[in-house]
Amino acid sequence: MKTNGSAVWSGGIKDGKGAISSQSGALKEYPYGFASRFEGKPGTNPEELIGAAHAGCFTMALSLILGEAGLTAEKMETKADVTLEKQEEGFAITAVHLTLQAKIPGADEAKFQELAAKAKAGCPVSKLLKADITLDATLL
Repeated sequence: MKTNGSAVWSGGIKDGKGAISSQSGALKEYPYGFASRFEGKPGTNPEELIGAAHAGCFTMALSLILGEAGLTAEKMETKADVTLEKQEEGFAITAVHLTLQAKIPGADEAKFQELAAKAKAGCPVSKLLKADITLDATLL
């Protein structure tokens, strides 16, 4: 499977403006720029999109792993906090912290933690990132 995303940019780093699009059309010329990335202004940024992708990938992976264990989630909610830090040669994503809250009928705490860790390790986005990935999983 192959899919794609695209970006356009005009101007300099601080005064320029960009737009991000996805093949599916879920994002179509969605604005991004220096202000949305570093100053908390409206728009998106690459780290936010990576966080959303990681949360989605991990949660789907856990759904698969739960199914293999004979369990089905009533609800899972995952947040991915992405840390971007300045380093000697520019910026790098240095960490992702996944926070999961899940309601899974029939799951005990030990099995839940085991399966969540397995999903974290097996998620394709986790495998892609060279960041330190941590997980806090709460069974409701």
